[in-house]
Amino acid sequence: MLKFFSGMSGSVNSRRAMRECLEIAMGDEEQYDADLIIFHTSVGHNFKELLDEARLAAPKARIVGCSCAGIIGKEGANENMKALAVMAVKGDRNEWHLAHTDNIRGHNSYDQAVKMASQLKEQTPNANMVLRLASGIDIAADRAIEGIESVFGPETKIFGGTSSDNMRAVSSFQFLDDQIFERGAVLIGFADPSLEVEMGVHHGSVPVGMPFEVTRAEANRIYELDGKPAWHMLMDRLGQPHDTHPGPMLPLTGLGQELAPGLHEEYNNKLILRCVVKTDPDGSFYFPVDVQVGAKLWLTERNEDLIFDGLETMMERLKERLNGRIPVAVFHTDCGARGRFLFDRILKDEIVSRMQSPLCGDQDVPWLGMYGFGEFAQLGGRNWFHNYTTSLYCLVKKQ
Repeated sequence: MLKFFSGMSGSVNSRRAMRECLEIAMGDEEQYDADLIIFHTSVGHNFKELLDEARLAAPKARIVGCSCAGIIGKEGANENMKALAVMAVKGDRNEWHLAHTDNIRGHNSYDQAVKMASQLKEQTPNANMVLRLASGIDIAADRAIEGIESVFGPETKIFGGTSSDNMRAVSSFQFLDDQIFERGAVLIGFADPSLEVEMGVHHGSVPVGMPFEVTRAEANRIYELDGKPAWHMLMDRLGQPHDTHPGPMLPLTGLGQELAPGLHEEYNNKLILRCVVKTDPDGSFYFPVDVQVGAKLWLTERNEDLIFDGLETMMERLKERLNGRIPVAVFHTDCGARGRFLFDRILKDEIVSRMQSPLCGDQDVPWLGMYGFGEFAQLGGRNWFHNYTTSLYCLVKKQ
């Protein structure tokens, strides 16, 4: 059976931060003797030093991770430029395996996902859940899901997220052992027969104004909205110059697509959100999923009441599915725009505590979370990609 351990650090020294995380996570274990180290780091750290120190501390471990805009651990959230969180795993190496690619983009997302999933299937044929960490800039996440499902089947649960930076939407990074990628992806297949994953997902945004219509698009690239350059139309609606970079606009440019009516109640919303993190000089922009001509897209805005009320509903449903089980580990991908908006900043501690207390009680549950660009989580019994959500993945003992 797999055992999980977590720790986080705000140390500004990258080597010390990694060592502190492992000391907190595995202080009672022999020599921090992990088999797998998964970490999230904000972009101020020296990535090579993080990887080198992890290798020094745990020589036999495989190491994976990604950059983010802040981390969440059992101790709370940290959005500083030098924040680090780690999940260490010990156990039978036949119960997990890795696959990766160093180049995944919109046009090849399906093929690269099939390639990785096939490698994973060969090593871990009994994997029943897949953790995915991937580039957050220009991936077609829905096509990547389809690629994994074509190998493992739609019943295999996919969770995780896409990497981010400090919300500039310039470069995000992924890590494998001693390698650093900017357009990479890593899959972790878990095959511990005693474990399963239960998920919850929710966003708290509402539509504003009339929708745009996609009038020209190809795959996940949208060229025109309402017959005009797509990004220019968005900036006109928001009163911003056409050459505005998407990074600073992320809190304002969440675009909603209609969900099938059967999913409205579970999602507590009629729309699923998409974010724009990459544009081209011609005024086109890239979605994280493919989009069809004729699709309607609504600009949305965060609604604090909906964020907190919807989170309570999500937690109640998640606790029902857990049926009294305390997770052995929690993975977590979140949006940085969720929480109380006070004093010109969004405060995260309350919303994090509203997740952790109901799930963990007074028990010390390993927890690894990040503020990324997007989230993989099930909805309606299917694997989906989301933006602007809180997405929780609770690994629990099978009933």
